[in-house]
Amino acid sequence: MRKMPDLDRFDRRLLALVREDNLQPARILADKVGLSLSAVLRRLRRLREEKVIVADIAVVDPALTGSALTMHVLVQMQQAGPQTMDNFAREIVHHPEITGAWDVTGDDDFLLKVQVGTMEDYDRFTRRALGEDKGVHSFTTMIAIRNIIENDIARRPLREG
Repeated sequence: MRKMPDLDRFDRRLLALVREDNLQPARILADKVGLSLSAVLRRLRRLREEKVIVADIAVVDPALTGSALTMHVLVQMQQAGPQTMDNFAREIVHHPEITGAWDVTGDDDFLLKVQVGTMEDYDRFTRRALGEDKGVHSFTTMIAIRNIIENDIARRPLREG
């Protein structure tokens, strides 16, 4: 487990604010946390350099990327050996429909988050990515009906020290 860097109350407040909206101007952040503009900029630069802040990204509506349907797919491999598992893991990164993938415990070997525009797209994806030639024994698809919470990592509080 990665050691948590030393974060004071100003760092923690800054992180809370940029986790909610990282487009807030530094001068607004400075007012909210009670620091000078230069102190806020210095702290944000340090938090990025120390990889506390690992990315500044825009989350785009999936419908605009042709990904209106979200499926969670449980995959069972024919053999659960390290070579089969590693080969499958290397292969799935080449499929842009897969927007999340995890090696999991239990009866299944992988959990995939797959986003496509239509069921026909999903059918093409499964034939291409989840066939026996990929070492897949079986898979179970769960279609998301509606989003309750979607990738809201800001919900999780920072660990203490």
